[in-house]
Amino acid sequence: QVQLVESGGGLVQAGGSLRLSCAASGRTFSSRAMGWFRQAPGKEREFVSAIRWSTGDTYYADSVKGRFTISRDNAKNTGYLQMNSLKPEDTAVYYCAAGPVYGRNYQLIPSYDYWGQGTQVTVSS
Repeated sequence: QVQLVESGGGLVQAGGSLRLSCAASGRTFSSRAMGWFRQAPGKEREFVSAIRWSTGDTYYADSVKGRFTISRDNAKNTGYLQMNSLKPEDTAVYYCAAGPVYGRNYQLIPSYDYWGQGTQVTVSS
């Protein structure tokens, strides 16, 4: 079992920054990937970014590439999503997830079997 707890969401003005954290307990991420997804009101949950825990390989959705940075701290078993140059369209509930992602299916929800409760990010214009 893996428990994931997100933190770091909040309200920020457009152009601002936030850093989300995802702390894992239970089992470690070592054989897994950690992903970040988001869901805006009335929209489907969408992929944001992912990191292969063992190698540090990272993946980003085109909409956040160059603005968001995913990272991890092995010692703390915690992942991070640094979000810069935020836009109103980034407003959503952000979820972290862990899973044995096979191949390059980082953007697929079924690739992840553990999910956090979500943290709200609101970007005002």
